[in-house]
Amino acid sequence: MIRDHSPTRRRIDLDRAEALRLLGSVPLGRLVFTRQALPTVRPVNHIVDGDDIVIRTHEGCAVTSRTRQPGGGVVVAYEADVIDPLTRAGWSVVITGYARLVTDPGELTRIRGLLDPLVPQQGTDHTVRIHPEMVMGVVIAATDEAR
Repeated sequence: MIRDHSPTRRRIDLDRAEALRLLGSVPLGRLVFTRQALPTVRPVNHIVDGDDIVIRTHEGCAVTSRTRQPGGGVVVAYEADVIDPLTRAGWSVVITGYARLVTDPGELTRIRGLLDPLVPQQGTDHTVRIHPEMVMGVVIAATDEAR
């Protein structure tokens, strides 16, 4: 059997606005941060609030303690995607930016009305806002020949 190795999918880079729109269309993603000098990944739910990604965490979460440190926040990455396992078509968005603990009482109340934590833990709830410095999004689409 001779296999045809011509591509059946093509990559389309997204602009910032479209990437953030797609990110806002799904409730779950993966937070990437450093723990003990090593990369760590955690599944979390999120909302897109303006251009920022907002998540809720718990007291023991490593990213929560890091966002309390003085300075401009902690560098993190956030990724979400929707990719069909059969066709391998879909999209992926990765943002990189600074995560900061939300402390304003009014903002906390507003966000808590919009976003439940992925795993609720009574009395240990924290909210983290991630401001994206870099936004990279890609669509993997079927080529015209594959359709």
